[in-house]
Amino acid sequence: MVPAQNFVSVSRRPPDVEDYIDMLRRYRSWIIGPMYVGLVISTVIAFFWPDTYISSAVMRITPPQVPENLVPTAINTQMADRLQQMQTDILSRTSLIEIIQKPSLDLYKKDRARIPMEDIVQDMRNKYIRITPVVDPAAANTGRHYASAFAISFMYTDRYKAQAVVRELVTKFTEQNVTVQRNQANLTTNFLTDELKAAKEKMDNYQQALTKFKMENQGKLPEQAQANAQALQTYQLSLMNTQSELNRAQQDKVILETNLTNVRNAMNTAAANLEQTIAAGPSGAPQSVENQRLIELSRFIDQAKSELAAKKENFGVNHPDVKAAEAALQSYEKQRDELQKQETARMSALAESTAAANAPRVVTNPLVQRQLEDYKAQQNNIQTQIATKQMDIDRLRQNQQKLEGVILDYNRRLQDAPLNEQQYNALIRDFNLAKQEYEEMTKRHEVAQTAQNVEEHKAGANLEVLDPASLPEQPAEPNRLEWAGIGTFGGLGLGILLAAAQEMKNTSLKNLKDVRAYTNMPVLSSIPLLENALLVRRKRRLVWLAWSGAFILGCIMMGGSMYYHLSGI
Repeated sequence: MVPAQNFVSVSRRPPDVEDYIDMLRRYRSWIIGPMYVGLVISTVIAFFWPDTYISSAVMRITPPQVPENLVPTAINTQMADRLQQMQTDILSRTSLIEIIQKPSLDLYKKDRARIPMEDIVQDMRNKYIRITPVVDPAAANTGRHYASAFAISFMYTDRYKAQAVVRELVTKFTEQNVTVQRNQANLTTNFLTDELKAAKEKMDNYQQALTKFKMENQGKLPEQAQANAQALQTYQLSLMNTQSELNRAQQDKVILETNLTNVRNAMNTAAANLEQTIAAGPSGAPQSVENQRLIELSRFIDQAKSELAAKKENFGVNHPDVKAAEAALQSYEKQRDELQKQETARMSALAESTAAANAPRVVTNPLVQRQLEDYKAQQNNIQTQIATKQMDIDRLRQNQQKLEGVILDYNRRLQDAPLNEQQYNALIRDFNLAKQEYEEMTKRHEVAQTAQNVEEHKAGANLEVLDPASLPEQPAEPNRLEWAGIGTFGGLGLGILLAAAQEMKNTSLKNLKDVRAYTNMPVLSSIPLLENALLVRRKRRLVWLAWSGAFILGCIMMGGSMYYHLSGI
């Protein structure tokens, strides 16, 4: 068995600048080779990568031309939300397939032959179409309202088709915006029209129910309670006045009937004394007849005075019946005075003629006969007054009955009013709510129609093309210088890593510093490595041949890729 060897681990000497230079000299092939390979590979990839052009357009969101405080908009979403919605619709599968398969564009013809359409649409949506907002820093800092904008870009290998696709997208955004605005405005107007019609029908139904209730309960409505109470009070006062007039008319009738009875009694007395026997002599029966008439007149005057006093006490001084009684009393007094004058004259005449008359005879007393005629006239007058009073009494009784019926009706209305108040108030409340809803719907419908007119005149928030689709002159991808730089520096980094790995793997002593450091022995001299000159020349030739071949091969590959790119194969 081989005895185990004991190795002593020695820490490596930290390198200095000369050591790094030696490392670069020793491992220059490990560094330059990967760097050159990275340059060649990146150049070939960059030139085999087809040119990709980006066409872009900028669309601006213009604010409403008419202030919203004057004409509210009928659009229920902000323009940014509508743009999000329109972007979703425009970038949908159906819309993008329509753009791809459009005969004038015919995009991704080769790709459609080898991969599914779904993958092409997905890549087009996620990689090649960009919709980015354009933010105004001044508007964002000040917080003022400015019209915002957004950019639409499309990446494609054909710059003309890229421009055409951007135009298609801009057209779709414009048409979609007009369609969305018109549809939302029409939808809002139609919806409010239906709601307005329903609100009007509801209001008309409640109005008809309220009108029917009013017609069925005319005079019993709560709002007529005060008027009914006032009317009831008025009719009660009228009933009291009618009752008073009726009582007064009945009293007058009683008085007239009493007067009629007195007149009839007087007529009977006068009829009994109409024919009398006159005895002979100068102072016979005529004197007694005339005295009897004066006595009756005096009795009528006394009776009239008593009736006048009673009427004054009952009706007052200015009552018409009092005036009539005074007139009758004056008439009786006048008759008495005339009768006294006639009696004086008659007595004188009788004194002259009684001398020749000696035998008694039956004669008709002319004064009694005249008095009897007056009594008849008074009787007719009193009967007429009684008939008139009876007519007044009948009229007043009819009025009394009518007033009592009216008062009973108003009492019934006042009693029924609280029973109808709850239902009436419910109908009023429902009608007012329906009317308020109809008025609000009318205002909203007018606002919606105005907003629709605004949208039709394009005076609302719109989209306009700020910058049309551009025709790219230079490709956006790939940046070949950038790719060459990335490949070169990537290869350089890889070479440095390989050189470092080789240096870490090689533990041999490289120079006199390593000898002194690891042996701790002084070095008196060094002998250079002597090699065969032929071998050295052969080795150098092989190295130069390898490097020349690699350089030529790399140049051929880069030149071929450039030719492929320039020739457009």
